[in-house]
Parts: sequence; structure tokens; C-alpha cells
Amino acid sequence: MARTVVIGGGFGGMATAARLAKLGQEVTLVEHRDRLGGAMGTIEEEGFTWDAGPSMTLLPGVVRDLFRKSGRPLEREIDLIPQEILREHHFEDGSVLKLPGGSRAAQIDAFDGLGAGLGQKWIDHVDSFTEDWEVIRREYLERPWLPDLAGKDVTSRIFTREHLAKRLKKAFKDERLRLVAGHPFVFAGHDTRDVPAWLGMRAYVEQRFGGWKIEGGFGQLADVLAQRLTTRGVTVLTGVDVTDIVLRDGRAVAVATSTGELDADVVVCAIDPRRIPALAQHVRRTMPALPPVVCHVGLTGDDIPDMPEETVFHGDPLVVVRRSGTAPEGGQAWTIFGRGLLAEDIVLALARKGTNIRPNVEVRVDRSARTQVEEFGASPMGVLWQGRTTLNHRISTTTPIPGVYAAGAHAAPGGGIPFVGLSAALVAQQVALDHPV
Repeated sequence: MARTVVIGGGFGGMATAARLAKLGQEVTLVEHRDRLGGAMGTIEEEGFTWDAGPSMTLLPGVVRDLFRKSGRPLEREIDLIPQEILREHHFEDGSVLKLPGGSRAAQIDAFDGLGAGLGQKWIDHVDSFTEDWEVIRREYLERPWLPDLAGKDVTSRIFTREHLAKRLKKAFKDERLRLVAGHPFVFAGHDTRDVPAWLGMRAYVEQRFGGWKIEGGFGQLADVLAQRLTTRGVTVLTGVDVTDIVLRDGRAVAVATSTGELDADVVVCAIDPRRIPALAQHVRRTMPALPPVVCHVGLTGDDIPDMPEETVFHGDPLVVVRRSGTAPEGGQAWTIFGRGLLAEDIVLALARKGTNIRPNVEVRVDRSARTQVEEFGASPMGVLWQGRTTLNHRISTTTPIPGVYAAGAHAAPGGGIPFVGLSAALVAQQVALDHPV
């Protein structure tokens, strides 16, 4: 039985620890904060609560697989609720698109509402990623990425010279369609000129699988996973800082912490590797994608604007509003995100976009990008895309150090609940091969 230390108590670390413990490994999880969950936690203030991070996920099968492979099925623990409308897009010309998920026909109708024929153009664009999805899912997302062993087909797709902005410019004359397709990446802090074109397959995933929310918010997922760790016999150490990975003859033998060393045959880094001196040198050519400005507001009154679950106001600044969390009777909990030229208060910027909630704000919690990075210990958005060579510099499931593996937003395959969940599955798969029980 291998002694395994998982560094980081966010979704990536918790998912990895649960999987490895179910495989029979002796697992200790170390988290620098006083609680687990990372960006899946909640913010609470005067009776209002908000999701600190994601409010929706794609690829629900990733979460279902995690629960199935670590114990009780997902359906016995939490409720995943499909979302008919993924988000509502408001454009500067006054037009509005309600983007449905999980339905080809519904998307055709929605885009035709912007102009005759635009529905078919959108569908043609989505269909162009079918083969990319099948190849990359099989060769990159569902097995450890080893560039030297990858086939020519997957390598040429992943390391394409075509960036997403170029693909979108070819596909669409209508700028609104380009904004919709590029939004997930712009919102995550990337420039579409630096994002590989194949990542546009997100539109294919949204159309095929839709979007899903968790009843009670993503904080519930963190709570259920914490219980799963207890059930699986994982030793959890919170409020403990990891200072480095101890190497002997080039191999990991322990994890150095603020309370002493933890002997280890296997180490899983599920935090930003820049925080670990032994790994930092291997990711020095990468940069984090900084989070947006965040403002949680608790609203009261009879005249709160009627808003969908998620609304995107395009322009500079880009403003996104999510209705997530809980509120006292008669109130609502909103989270407002800002990107770009935010030269004024974000609530005022939202008012200039046509939604004035200033008279309704009862409670407000502001979180700058710096505040979030300090709170989580790293950017929850993962690694910034800086062109196709980013894959060469980002750390993979297996690291250059024997006995050390990597999961989470800062490791391959990337940020977001689906990718982070897949990274945990890939680590468990590789550790099972390298250290069979």
C-alpha cells in the first residue's frame, strides 16, 4: 500500500484523494485553509449565501463517474438539475439571445431569432468540432497525456497553429455569434487569439450534454466529498501549509509542511505548482489566468429586476450576472462579474447596461482578483493560454519528478469542474499503474 499525500483540498485534491483511497492507497490530504472545498465553497453575509466559484457544470458524467468510482452513486448524495437555458446574451445593439443547451433544434431556433440563417451557421460551426471531440476526448481527456507517445492525429489537432479567434472569424460574419462562441474563454481571462482552435469544441459539449446545476449550490458538492473522504478513511489535515516536496536521489520521499514532514511514496500536487519549490521550475514559463472582479449582492424589495439564472452583457466592460445562492424570504442573491475596462463601480456599470439594482442592494461583498488569489492560494481559473506552446509548459498528470503527479486547474487538461474532475481520474489511473496495491 503506497503512502500518498495529496496537496490541496479543492475539488481536484478531494476528487483525487477519494479515488485513490477507494483503490486501496493510504491517503493523507493537506489543505492550507481551515476548510475543504476551495472555489466550491460559499460566501455568507447577513443571511445571504453565494457560490464562491462555479454555479454550473458541463459533462455531468465526470461527477457521476467520480462518485461511482469512490463509493455511493451520485444520485444518492446530490441532485444534478439540467438547465434548459445556459445563459442569456445581451449585445450592444440591443438584441438578446437565450442560449439553450442539450438541443440542436433549440439552438437553431434561438440563433434564427437573431437573423434568418444564423441558426444553421451556428450548427455548422458546432458540427465542425465533432471529430475534434471524439479524438481529443479519447486520446487527451480520458488517458494521461504523453506527447512522445501520442499519435500523429491527436498531436496535430492539439498543437494546431490555428487559434480560436481565427476559426470564429472564418465561421461567422456576424460578430454576435463570435462573441457567444468566445465568451467562455474571455470570461475565464483568456484572449481568443491565444486559445487553440480545438477548444472551441466547448460549444459542441454544451449542445450535446447541456449544463447542470447542483441543488443547493456547489458548496454542497464540497460537503458531500468531505464526507466521502471520511468514509474512505482519508486523513485530512486542514490549516497546514505545504512548504515543499522532499526529494531523495531525485525522487519524492516526503512532503514538508508547517507542522513537520509527511513520508510519502506518492505525492499529488492539486494546487498551483508555483507554490511548491520542487515543481516551480517546471512551470516557470506559464502564467495564471486571473479571475474577474466579483461582487456578491443581497437584494431586497418588490422591484428587483427579473433576471434569468445567468446573463451576459457584452461590451467593454463585459459584465456577467448570476443568480445563485440563497436569500431571506423576499430577497435574492446575485453575483456580478466584471472583465475589461471596469473604470467605475461594477453595480453602476451594470446600471449602465440597463439593469439598475442600486436601490435594492441590502448586502454587498466585493472580491477583487487579488483577494480571490490570496483566498484560494492561487487563481481558480488555472493556467493562461498563451498559444499552442502552453501545453509544452503546463504540468501534466505525470510530472518530471518520479513519484509526483498533478491534478487540478493548473494541470492538464485544465480549469473548470469537468477538466479538473478528469485530471483526478487520470492521476488515479496512472498511480494505479505505477503503484498497484
